[in-house]
Amino acid sequence: MRDRGNGLRPLAAFSGTLAQRTYAALKEAILDLTLKPGEIIRKGEVCSALGVSRSPVSEALARLAAEALVDVVPQAGTFVARLSMEEVREGAFLREALELHAVEAVASAVTDEQVTLLRRSLAVQEALAGAEDMGAFYDEDARMHEMILGMTGHRRLPGLSRTAWVHVDRARRLMLPTPGRMAETVEEHRAIIEAIAARDPAAAREATRRHLGQLLKRLEALAMERPDLFS
Repeated sequence: MRDRGNGLRPLAAFSGTLAQRTYAALKEAILDLTLKPGEIIRKGEVCSALGVSRSPVSEALARLAAEALVDVVPQAGTFVARLSMEEVREGAFLREALELHAVEAVASAVTDEQVTLLRRSLAVQEALAGAEDMGAFYDEDARMHEMILGMTGHRRLPGLSRTAWVHVDRARRLMLPTPGRMAETVEEHRAIIEAIAARDPAAAREATRRHLGQLLKRLEALAMERPDLFS
């Protein structure tokens, strides 16, 4: 449950050291846009909300600055970084390179059990889209993509993809409230999963390429519509 005043979940929801949990709480709030691009982050308020001293907060903010998720401006304060289309394009490029190769490999060697898992995820997405549960839909969307990467047998791929995708993640959350977008995403995912189920690597690659390409086009349009959110 999030704190009503600042949107940060309590540290008990995370694992690791005090500094790691503080970092996780802040990063989650930035990625899900609870903390908006350009919003100031006041250390004292974070300390009060999470019940920690300034030291773990400072350490967490230093990590987030290194990831370009916050901007530290001398004499002004620490701010949630505005979205960067340069970072988004780079992340999309890296993610596409990983996923296109991954989906080809999976389609070439997928098992019936894996197809069942992917179709189950699609059914969950359909239900969540119908219920207009954007947060849960986003989580299941991400889980499906990571499931495909994991099915390659290369255990580091999901983590590499998450790192590459971090700036795209924030931007794409702005699009989920767009009417019909969740339903469109479900259909794009269906094309990928059915191509995998058909053991057709070329079709799986093309369906994935279209899916990821549509996202970048929409984010380019969003940057034009909401320049206040982008640097």
